Amino acid sequence: MKRLLIIGLAILLSSCSATSTTSDPVRTVERVDLQRYLGTWYEIASFPMYFQKQCIADTQAVYALRPDRDISVHNSCTTEKGTDQADGIAKVVEHSNNAQLRVAFFRPFWGDYWIIGLDPDYRWAVVGTPNRDYLWLLSRTRRMDKPQLELARDAARRQGFDLTRLHYTQQNDAAAVGAGG
Repeated sequence: MKRLLIIGLAILLSSCSATSTTSDPVRTVERVDLQRYLGTWYEIASFPMYFQKQCIADTQAVYALRPDRDISVHNSCTTEKGTDQADGIAKVVEHSNNAQLRVAFFRPFWGDYWIIGLDPDYRWAVVGTPNRDYLWLLSRTRRMDKPQLELARDAARRQGFDLTRLHYTQQNDAAAVGAGG
């Protein structure tokens, strides 16, 4: 299963250079404090990537600073057969004020990870790709209240993302998935 996850991600990331049909380019937030951004994020909704198709609930990501100043990425979710996990690495794009990262789960294939919306208290984040093919609404908690969810959705909508494509992620209260929680 993990091998399929990695192969699917590699194929997908190699195709992430497609052009957008929206004329205005996607913009990131002005600045991200990486120390505040690190930790566990729960997926509230997404445009699922190929490798996420088997995920049925409890999708989360854990980010940690590595000694080389890159960021370790640990993704996990619940599938019909148990837990699926993938480990990768993220690198901050130079001159992006930490708002753009390049992520790889299977090198040499790197994908864009642009933080396009961020709550001032780092309670939620909106991550997208410059071609608008992928989007994630993330939260520090397994659920977001409606006003916070609407703020996150608005951040994506203002960037030209088609929110009719959003798939909402089931998050179970008692889930003990991955390395965080």
